[in-house]
Amino acid sequence: MKKFNFRKVLDGLTASSPGGSSGGGSSGGGGLGAGSGSVHPGGTAGAAGTPREEIQEILSSDYFQICKTVRHGFPYLPTALAFDPVQKILAVGTRTGGIRILGRPGVDCYCQHESGAAVLQLQFLINEGALVSASADDTLHLWNLRQKRPAILHSLKFNRERITYCHLPFQSKWLYVGTERGNTHIVNIESFILSGYVIMWNKAIELSTKTHPGPVVHLSDSPRDEGKLLIGYENGTVVLWDLRSKRADLRVYYDEAIHSVDWHHEGKQFMCSHSDGSLTLWNLKSPSRPFQITIPHGKIQRDGKKPESCKPILKVEYKTCKSSEPFIIFSGGLSYDKACRRPSLTIMHGKAITVLEMDHPIVDFLTLCETPYPNEFQEPYAVVVLLEKDLIVVDLTQSSFPIFENPYPIDIHESPVTCTEYFADCPPDLIPVLYSVGAKHKKQGYSNKEWPISGGAWNLGTQTYPEIIITGHADGSIKFWDASAITLQMLYKLKTSKVFEKQKLGEGKPTAEIVEEDPFAIQMMYWCPESRIFCVAGVSAYVIVYRFSKHEVNTEIVSLEVRLQYDVEDIITPEPEIIPPFPDASSQLPSLKSLSGSTNTVACEGMMKDSIPCLSVKTRPVRMPPGYQAELVIQLVWVDGEPPQQITSLAVNSAYGLVAFGNCNGLAVVDFMQKTVLLSMGTIDLYGSSDPYQRQPRSPRKNKQFTAGLTELTDSPVSLELERCKSPTSDHVNGHCTSPTSQTCSSGKRLSSTDVTKSNRRGPGRPPFRKAQSAACMEISLPVTTEENRENTFSRSRSSSVSSIDKESKEAITALYFMETFSRKNDSAVSPCLWVGTGLGMVLIISLNLPATEELRQTEPVMVSPSGTVLTLKGAVLTFSCLDCMGALIHPPYEVWRDPNSIDDSEKTRKRKLVMYSPSSSQDMGDHQFAVICSEKQAKVFSLPSQTCLYVHNITETSFLLRADVVTLCNSICLACFCANGHIMTMSLPSLRPMLDVNYLPVTDMRIARTFCFTNEGQALYLSSPTEIQRLTYSQEMCDNLQDMLGDLFTPVETPEAQNRGFLKGLFGGSGQTFDREELFGEASAGKASRSLAQHIPGSGGIEGMKGAAGGVIGDLARARLALDERGQRLGELDEKTASMMASAEAFSKHAHELMLKYKDKKWYQF
Repeated sequence: MKKFNFRKVLDGLTASSPGGSSGGGSSGGGGLGAGSGSVHPGGTAGAAGTPREEIQEILSSDYFQICKTVRHGFPYLPTALAFDPVQKILAVGTRTGGIRILGRPGVDCYCQHESGAAVLQLQFLINEGALVSASADDTLHLWNLRQKRPAILHSLKFNRERITYCHLPFQSKWLYVGTERGNTHIVNIESFILSGYVIMWNKAIELSTKTHPGPVVHLSDSPRDEGKLLIGYENGTVVLWDLRSKRADLRVYYDEAIHSVDWHHEGKQFMCSHSDGSLTLWNLKSPSRPFQITIPHGKIQRDGKKPESCKPILKVEYKTCKSSEPFIIFSGGLSYDKACRRPSLTIMHGKAITVLEMDHPIVDFLTLCETPYPNEFQEPYAVVVLLEKDLIVVDLTQSSFPIFENPYPIDIHESPVTCTEYFADCPPDLIPVLYSVGAKHKKQGYSNKEWPISGGAWNLGTQTYPEIIITGHADGSIKFWDASAITLQMLYKLKTSKVFEKQKLGEGKPTAEIVEEDPFAIQMMYWCPESRIFCVAGVSAYVIVYRFSKHEVNTEIVSLEVRLQYDVEDIITPEPEIIPPFPDASSQLPSLKSLSGSTNTVACEGMMKDSIPCLSVKTRPVRMPPGYQAELVIQLVWVDGEPPQQITSLAVNSAYGLVAFGNCNGLAVVDFMQKTVLLSMGTIDLYGSSDPYQRQPRSPRKNKQFTAGLTELTDSPVSLELERCKSPTSDHVNGHCTSPTSQTCSSGKRLSSTDVTKSNRRGPGRPPFRKAQSAACMEISLPVTTEENRENTFSRSRSSSVSSIDKESKEAITALYFMETFSRKNDSAVSPCLWVGTGLGMVLIISLNLPATEELRQTEPVMVSPSGTVLTLKGAVLTFSCLDCMGALIHPPYEVWRDPNSIDDSEKTRKRKLVMYSPSSSQDMGDHQFAVICSEKQAKVFSLPSQTCLYVHNITETSFLLRADVVTLCNSICLACFCANGHIMTMSLPSLRPMLDVNYLPVTDMRIARTFCFTNEGQALYLSSPTEIQRLTYSQEMCDNLQDMLGDLFTPVETPEAQNRGFLKGLFGGSGQTFDREELFGEASAGKASRSLAQHIPGSGGIEGMKGAAGGVIGDLARARLALDERGQRLGELDEKTASMMASAEAFSKHAHELMLKYKDKKWYQF
C-alpha cells in the first residue's frame, strides 16, 4: 500500500516536468504506450484548499489485467451445426470464424479461429471431448474440449483443393474429407496427417461418363458395412465405394442436383433430396432407378404428369422408429407459387405432413436420436433448427410438435440493441423483485419436457454479488437481465412505446415525427438501483421518468412540453407552468414527406410547425401492470419549423425529485414531483457574463431550412452546420462524433469547421446528403466527396482548439451530474448542485435551492440558478464524480424506495426517507472535496471549494475517449477509460496515476462505441456483434478466479452399449465390426500422401496449452481429478469386459465338453 502526499507529489512533478502539458498518445491512431500521457499539477500547488492529509491509494498496476470472460446472445451469422448425442452438447459455427458450444444453462463457451474464415462444417468426436471444424480457408482444426477454454490441438491446411464436406464415423479415428474437385481424402484424427488412400473422382464414376460429377456434397459409411462408403456428388451421381477392393459397388444417377443424402438404419436404402423439391428413395438391390420419387409440396397434375417442381430441398433426414412409421424431416421444398410463404421445416410421419413455419431462414437442422449407433433404430425425439437469427428445438414425441422453452439468452437482438448499462454489486433484493414482475409475462404452449441440450457441468463459483445488465432497443423496449456469476437470464421487459399513441400509417395526414423508422428507439438510460427510479431518453426527443410499483394501477400519463432553441436573440425564460398542448396544430401542417423537394422549406403550405411534440402521449387512463410505471413524459417541441434535436445527456436524482437533460441547443431541468419545468435555457445563456468565447448573437436566417431529423437526410442542399448538430455526439468544433454519453456516432465522413466554411462557399453546387441508416443504429451519415475528408471515422485528431470554433457552432450538453457539493469558491458548506459538462470542455455548476422541509417540497418551487462557476478541460466532458476529503467516493443522495401504489396506508403516508451525504464529524476532515472530471482528451481533479486543479492527466492527443467511468474495485476507486483507438486504461484516484493501458479492441464498428460500458468490481461489456454481448474484466483477481467460474464442456459419461444384433443378423447382415480401417488407411498399406496436398500445423491445445489455459493449483487439481475419473471409468469398463469374456469362455468350455461327450462313442460313419 503506497501513500501519497499531495504536496510532495506536486512539488516533485513541478520540478521534473517543466511546462508539463505534453500529453501522451499515439501517432496516427496507433497504440498508447503503458503509462503514456502526463500527470502534472494545474494551478499552484500551494493554493488554498490543497489537502494536507495523506491519502492512501490502495490500487496499483498489480490489481489490473484485461481478460474476456463470457459471450452471451445468439451466434452472429451462423453457418454450421453439430451435436454430441452422448455428451449432449451443441456447437454452432459462424461466418466470422467463431464457434459457440452450448450445454446446460451456464455452460456456454465461445472460441474463435484466428484466421476469421467462415466455419463450413462441425463434427464432434462423439463422447471423446473433441470437435473438428472445417473452415472456408480449406483448413481442418481439431479442438480440445476437455478444458474450460477450448484450444486447437492440430490443424491441416489443404493447399490444392477446396473442402466441401466431412464425415467422421462413430468411434472411428479416420475422417473422410470431400473436396470441390470430387475427390475424397482420409485424415487420421489422432495425428492429423493425411492418409495416402484417396478416392479419385474419375475412379468413382463410370469411365463412359464424359462430365465431371461436381463437388462432393455427401459422405457416409453404410450402417450395414463400415467398409462401404456412400459418396454423393452435386450433379446427381451417388457412388457406393468398397474401401477394401477400392472400386465402386454400385452407382446411381438422377437428373436433378443432389443437396443431401441419408441412410435407412438397416443400410439397404438411402434417401436423397434434390434441387427440384423432390425426394428420391433408392434401394441397393435395384440401383438403376429410384425405388420411390416424391415431391411433397408439389401440386399433382390432372393429366397424370409428374408433379410440378418446387424450391430445392436443402437437407433431408430419414430416421426410423421401432414402434411407428419413420420420420422424414426436411427444410425447403415449398411450391414456387407461394412467394410470401415463410421458411419452413416439414415433418413427414406416416401419412401426416406437418409444415412448421419459421420467422427466419433455416441455416441447418439436426435430428436428435436416442442412439449414437447408425445401424440401430434411431428413435428421434427432437429436432434442433438453427435459423439465421434464432435457435429452436422441436419436440417430436408429441403429435402437435411443440417447441422447447429456450433457457439461453439468445433473444437479446429481438429488436436491435441501441444502448446498454451495466450494474455490478447492486442491491440484492432487486433481482428477485424484477423477476417476480417479469415472470407474469411468460409465454404458454411450450413442451413440458426438459431442455434436451443438457451436457456439461456448471457451478455458481465464488463470485456472489448481484449484477444487472439493461439493454435498450430500437422498438422502444427495455430488458433487464440477471448477469450474476457470468450467466445471463432475462428478468423483466418494459415497453416504453405504450405511453404513446400508435402510429397510424397511410392516412396521408401531416405529422410532426422526425423519425420515420423506429421512432421509439431508446437512446439513453439512467437508473438509480437504490430508489428504483428509471429514466429513458428516446430518439424522438422525449424523456420518460418511471417509478417502480408491485401493484397494478389505472392512471393518466402526465406529460410536459419543453422548448429548447439556440437563437441567442430569443430570450428563453424558465417556465413555471405546464405548457398547454397543441392537439390540433398538426392537422394544419404539411406532411414531412412533401418536404423533400429542392427548396426544402417548411413554410410552404399552412402554418409553420411550432410548439408541437414529435409523438402523441396517450390522453386516456392507461392500465399499468406491476413493474415500472410511467410517472412523467417530457417532450421537446418543434421551434419555428425546426425539429427538436436529439438528447445528448440525461441525469435524474430521486432525493431532489429532479430530472435534467440537454442537447446541442441547451439544458432543461424538470421537477418530476411537482410536474413543472424549472429551467429551459440555451447553453450560451447558462454562462451569463462568463462565456469564455464571447460569441455574438447570430441573425435570424432568412429561410428556415428543415432536416429530416435522425434517420433521413434529404438530397437537397441543407445547412451543413445545422446538420452537424443533428448528431448528439458532435462536439461542434470539428463536427466529429464524440460523446459516449449520447451512445451514438456518425458513420459517414466528417467535416472540420474549415471544411464547413469551404462547403458553405460552394453554394448550391456542394455535394448533397444521402439517406442515412435506421434509427435503430442511431447514426448520421454526412458523406462529402472532397479529398481532404477521406479519413477513417476514428483516425483523425479531434482537437478542440478555440481558434477553430465556428461562430455559429452549437455547444452540446454532454454530461450531467447531481451532487451535494460546493458550488462557489467561498462556500463553507455543501449544497445541492447540478454539474453540467459541454462539448467544448466547459464545466458549469448550477445551484439547486430546495424547500427546507418535506411538506414544503410538494408545494414550494425549487429554485434553479447558474452559480457562475466555470471550469475548463480539453475536449467534450464525459463524466463527473466526487470524492470526500479522504479520497472515498461520495454517492449522490437518493430516496429509499417505497411503493407509490401500496395497499398499505402506512406505506403511502410515510415520509420520504432520504439518504444524503454528510461530511465526517471531525470539522477539519470535512471541509473540502475532490471533483473528478474526465473529458474525451484529459482528466482533472479539482479541490473544492477552492477550485484548485490538483492533477491533470492528458489521456490522449491523437484519439479520443468514448467512455469513462469512476468505478469501485477491491474497496477502492479508479477511473476506467475506453479510447477510440482501442485502448482500455485505468487511473488511480485522486492522483490520476496510470495503472493499466492495454490495446484491447480497435473500434471497427460504431456499435462498440455506442454500447461499451464499465461497472464496479472490474467488469465491462460491449456488443461484439448485433446479436451478442461480450463481457470482460480488467481485474486481476477475477482473471485468476475465472477458471473456476466457467462451465465444464466435457463430463465423463459412459458410451451406451450397442444392441445385440442376434446370431443370424451378425452372420448374414454384413461384417461391419471386422473392418480394420487402420490396416487399410495406415501408412504401411496406403503410403504417405503428397506433402504439397496438405500442410500439418501443430496447435496450442495440447497438455501444455491446457496447463497454461487452466493455470493455478485449482486447475491442476481439477485435471488430476478428471484424469482419475476417466482412469477409474476405463478400469471399470475393463473389469466388466474381462468378467464378460471369462463368462463367455466358461460357457464355451461347457458347451464344448457336452458336445465331446455326446459324440465320444460314435463312429465316423454315424455322423
